[in-house]
Amino acid sequence: MILLENISKIYNPEKKAVHALCDLSLKIENAEMVAIVGKSGSGKSTLMNILGLMDRPTAGNYYFDEDLVSSFDKDRLAWLRNHKIGFVFQSFNLLPKVNALKNVALPLMYRSDRRDLYEKCMQTLEQVGLQDRWDHLPNELSGGEKQRVATARALVSEPSILLADEPTGNLDSKTSEEVIQLFHDLHKEGQTILIVTHDLEVANQCEREIHLKDGQVFMDKRKSET
Repeated sequence: MILLENISKIYNPEKKAVHALCDLSLKIENAEMVAIVGKSGSGKSTLMNILGLMDRPTAGNYYFDEDLVSSFDKDRLAWLRNHKIGFVFQSFNLLPKVNALKNVALPLMYRSDRRDLYEKCMQTLEQVGLQDRWDHLPNELSGGEKQRVATARALVSEPSILLADEPTGNLDSKTSEEVIQLFHDLHKEGQTILIVTHDLEVANQCEREIHLKDGQVFMDKRKSET
């Protein structure tokens, strides 16, 4: 599904260059649940941005479903982000003045075919166990419920891959366990999930851990190998 070949990312190349990623290669298969782990400065946020097509590598090739997306123009990248990639953020990024249902509907608003939009959004809220909270504003929801709404918003487009950036970072331990269990349930349904985290407890619950250090992969561990 995802193949990175010799990816490098250099910021300020003409001044004081910062090498965020250095000749990094990895492969993510369909239906995997993978954790990208690393300390601050390891390159995991840069990797997340490249995987999510929000940034381009300085060098190297990025293949998504065998397409060389590192050569796509802005319009093709935008289409791919909207149709193939779902994003879940640490800070939820929900619109405060609209209810859960309308927050979930946001990714579909940019599509030309919006038939049965709200029915689809309700089904997605049911998938994450929030069908009874569809009319609540974000400030009327708990942290765990906000993250479930954010996850539903990521899922409503039926993405090929779900990218979660520190999804438990703003949650207490009990709520974190509930959110990770939701990801496990989605994974069992065949969803490909990639979680960027510094939390080793979260990483240990994934079937594969990719550890970064100084912009490179220094450990790629599968649960079957432990």
